[in-house]
Amino acid sequence: MATMKEIADAAGVSQATVSRVLNDGPKVGRATRERVKSIIKELNYRPNANARALANSRSDAVGVVIADLYEPFFAALAHGVETVARKHDTQILISGGSIGLEHEQKAIGTLLSHRCDAMVVHSKSLPDGQLIELAREVPGMVLINRFIPEIASRCVWLDNQAGGRLMAEYMIRQGHTKLAVISSDFPIDDPLHRIAGIQEALAAANIDLPEVNIEYGPPNQEGGEAAVQNLMSKGADFTAVLAYNDAMAAGAMAMLLDHGFDVPREVSVIGYDDILLAKYCRPKLTTLRYPIEMMASKATELALQYAQGILPSEDTTYKYQPTIVKRDSVRKI
Repeated sequence: MATMKEIADAAGVSQATVSRVLNDGPKVGRATRERVKSIIKELNYRPNANARALANSRSDAVGVVIADLYEPFFAALAHGVETVARKHDTQILISGGSIGLEHEQKAIGTLLSHRCDAMVVHSKSLPDGQLIELAREVPGMVLINRFIPEIASRCVWLDNQAGGRLMAEYMIRQGHTKLAVISSDFPIDDPLHRIAGIQEALAAANIDLPEVNIEYGPPNQEGGEAAVQNLMSKGADFTAVLAYNDAMAAGAMAMLLDHGFDVPREVSVIGYDDILLAKYCRPKLTTLRYPIEMMASKATELALQYAQGILPSEDTTYKYQPTIVKRDSVRKI
């Protein structure tokens, strides 16, 4: 049986437009409506009865698209949404998007089929144009952890370049000039922005970051372990490791300790996010706090307001800044 996405692809329209045609909704031109109906008939598409029933009325739920239900970062995001939804006596519908174009499209399509008037969307793979179109179609759509200038008032985001600069500047103040960077190999903007910030701070201090001192891997403990293993195998010279996130930092510390390095006496390590894991590493992890739960709460409040037609001025933006959390994994030299 054909899916709504297949109908949308064949017709060259969004899944939201297909949903409007199926439910006799407004804002669809006659030619587009007829083309979509023709393809629906040709592909013998039959919408799910339960979803159809839900789509014929407004949903009382806040829709949430997140990449990973397992990762602590996204659990904190979901908790921030839930806290606000509970305060407004509203349920949440969570749709897992992973990181990938098709996964995110499917997750958003699921929420659209349930007529969620308010949506908090974490998307790293969809192009700007599709998200701008979605913002036009869903009044209560808010992006989290991403900034698009054309819909700035719908973006709740963290300045990752400032974060990279902050962590490098902190290490430099501790006397470290031989730095190694382990970063995510995911094809998204966050690692690029963080490394740009690191390079900016190093350039200002006239410190070089050799290419041999940069490693990429999956943004988890195993990725951190492998990245440090690769650095050591290449003979990279460093006294400090700047990690893409806390999970990679934890893996890096484990690998360093397994190879007889004292953390932080011989090698200092700094993470990013300040998830719960950071407090229970040994040594406790110095990191940058990513206020994702606070950001998710703000995004949810905005989504509920926008769904009711309460809109801010178009030049409003909701940019957050990371802050250093000093613990035990960094030593002054």
